[in-house]
Amino acid sequence: MQQGYLSGLRGFTLVASGQLVSLVGSGMSQFALTIWAFEKTGLATSLALMGFFYLVPLILISPFAGAWVDRGNRKLMMMISDLGAAVGTLAVLLLYQGGSLEIWHLYAAGVLGGLTNAFQWPAYSAAISTMLDKKDYARASGMIALAESASAIGAPVLAGIFLGVIGLGGILLLDLVTFAAAFLTLFLVHIPQPRQSLAGLESRGSLLTEAIYGFRFIFARPSLLGLQMVFLLGNLTANLGMAIMAAMVLARTASSETALATVQSAAGIGGVLGGLLLATWGGPRRKVHGVLVGWVLSSLFGSVLLGLGQSVWFWAASAFAASLIVPILNGSNQAIWQAKVPPDVQGKVFSARRMIAWVAGPVAMLIAGPLADRVLTPAMMPGGSLTDLFGGLLGVGPGAGMALLLVVSGLLGMVVGMGGYFFRVVREAEDLIPDHDQTHGATLETQAKPAAS
Repeated sequence: MQQGYLSGLRGFTLVASGQLVSLVGSGMSQFALTIWAFEKTGLATSLALMGFFYLVPLILISPFAGAWVDRGNRKLMMMISDLGAAVGTLAVLLLYQGGSLEIWHLYAAGVLGGLTNAFQWPAYSAAISTMLDKKDYARASGMIALAESASAIGAPVLAGIFLGVIGLGGILLLDLVTFAAAFLTLFLVHIPQPRQSLAGLESRGSLLTEAIYGFRFIFARPSLLGLQMVFLLGNLTANLGMAIMAAMVLARTASSETALATVQSAAGIGGVLGGLLLATWGGPRRKVHGVLVGWVLSSLFGSVLLGLGQSVWFWAASAFAASLIVPILNGSNQAIWQAKVPPDVQGKVFSARRMIAWVAGPVAMLIAGPLADRVLTPAMMPGGSLTDLFGGLLGVGPGAGMALLLVVSGLLGMVVGMGGYFFRVVREAEDLIPDHDQTHGATLETQAKPAAS
């Protein structure tokens, strides 16, 4: 351990705590800006496009970001990413204070946020592998999920309170303060750089060569590719519904901030309990069951039942159940990848992995908003073309068309999760690929040792 710096599980716990504070600030800003955008336009498309402009640059730059992460200092990459995100928040604050904030400014801020997160996530994920023992990978994912979910509880409630007291400008200023807290915790922690592995040597080359290496690594291992196909299809179906979830709640409650905050906070509570469960339990012994069963259950609760509900408390219960499962789903998948991929190429591989998994997200978001606003919403209004088929189940009027989209997307997501069991390369992924510390990912120092007599 470097003098004066925390490392290991204590160091990671401090980093996770800093991320929790930062996520609360970002969550408050996102909640307040969602309300502001919907009140300004009244369209689900506006909210979907906020996600679209965040995801597209993130996905496009991810392979190159991963190569930079593996080339450079991961701690420094995380700190620079935090600073970049803070710049975007500062720009939105200044525009709002000057009375010139427009919807397209939020799209531009989303682009900057996506670019910075393209570096933050692979550096953060890869840092886990060098800071912790393999047995703690799933628990670390649980701590990350705990931070994300705890912020999801507090952020909507705090934003709802502060909107009436300090307004959107005050919330954005608080967000900037929380970025500083995350930056400080990173400064106090030692994040070791990974040792060189054979895979790391194999990946060396130009920036383009190293960016492509992550895809080569995945495509050479059918089980890893199969897992990513599950997430590709699952994210496609999930984003069709979730892109308009907030708009559905607002549309069905006359733009009630309290209703949306209740649903999002319930989701946060579920996520906290799911993160705590994963952090203490470590997830199922067979991590692939956590992935596939997780997709089935999260799609059922988070889309199908959420769409079928017509009251705030039903939505809140559904969101709670879905969010309880998501940390186990994501943590199980993360543990598989951290065990199978050598740490010194995780930046490249994890960035390629996320690009594969998320590439369908922007497509779904582009489809979801117009489909809800122009097709399904009119069709589910009184006298609409689909009211005879689905009106008795989903109701009619504002938000009913969005609810229908949520139900359909959830059913498709359940099919994706169950479908993974039909492919051996997916259901037996943990057995078909050796851990990185057993074969290909051994460090050069390990390879150089003479065999025991």
